[in-house]
Amino acid sequence: MEKTRVAVIGLGSVAQLVHLPNLLKINSAQITAVSEINKSRLHSVADKFQVTKRYTDYKELLKNDDSNAVIISTPTNLHKQMAIDALNAGKDVLVEKPLARTRSEGEEIIEAAKKNNKKLMVGMNMRYRPDSMLIRTLIDAGEIGKPCYIKCGWIRKQSSNEKWFNRREEAGGGVILDLGIHLVDLALWLADYPRAISVSTKNFYHQSKNLEDTSISFIRCDNSVLISLEASWVLAEGKDNFYTTIYGTKGSIGANPFKLIKMLESEQIDLGTSILDTPAEAFKKSYLNELKSFIGAIRGLNPIFSSGEEALQLLTIVDAMYKSAEKDQEIILS
Repeated sequence: MEKTRVAVIGLGSVAQLVHLPNLLKINSAQITAVSEINKSRLHSVADKFQVTKRYTDYKELLKNDDSNAVIISTPTNLHKQMAIDALNAGKDVLVEKPLARTRSEGEEIIEAAKKNNKKLMVGMNMRYRPDSMLIRTLIDAGEIGKPCYIKCGWIRKQSSNEKWFNRREEAGGGVILDLGIHLVDLALWLADYPRAISVSTKNFYHQSKNLEDTSISFIRCDNSVLISLEASWVLAEGKDNFYTTIYGTKGSIGANPFKLIKMLESEQIDLGTSILDTPAEAFKKSYLNELKSFIGAIRGLNPIFSSGEEALQLLTIVDAMYKSAEKDQEIILS
């Protein structure tokens, strides 16, 4: 089959370190063009990855390039218009997380995807970690019974040092939209996406006046599922720390390191703890698996696994998290 032609809009660190190198590893994909408003960065990155078609105006790329799909990895405030323009140009689209700054912006993107009958995927790469996929398989197989409580956290430095990342208008928010949204998505996905009923959030501003740098939340869901999560750029942990544990009626299972404990009669049986990959390797593989999934969906080999509709649910919860923190009260979701 002909290769899937992919263009990349926005050449910041995610594009340079993740998307462009990984596209080169996928035999069925081909990088056709790149776009970046910073002319110096545009040419240095395009030269590095040997991309001849390069544009400072993404609209020129959409008009002149024959790509099948576009990856959007720009500041969050640009996602809505760029995604809509790409969908209207007949491209399938992968948008880096978050889909948009708010639910209302996300709804406009999804409407454009439906109108143009194009595929829309959101970059929620933590689902694509090898340990996350194994955990979901074991939960679906009933190995821990019915999930009831999910505890997850991610404490690390912020994902980007670019100026836009520290401006609320451009980034949309702080650690919630950087790390927290990944945790919410992963927890909901592992529990087969139950409907969120209410949200309670406390935000802290230890090193920033405008952006939350630590956020703690409790999310109550249908099917008696409770999620607790902590996300921080600044808590004194000593090292990066990502963890997820899912407690069920018949046991528990967790990631980083992978661990499965089953309850047999009155005994808790540890079925072994093993690190399938180093944390860095698992993180690296998650992005490659995500891109393979996107290319596969374009080629009709698999469905879209992190859809725009699920991203809307996330943005509804994120909106409620900010509202809860601002009002210092639990927010009930309709």
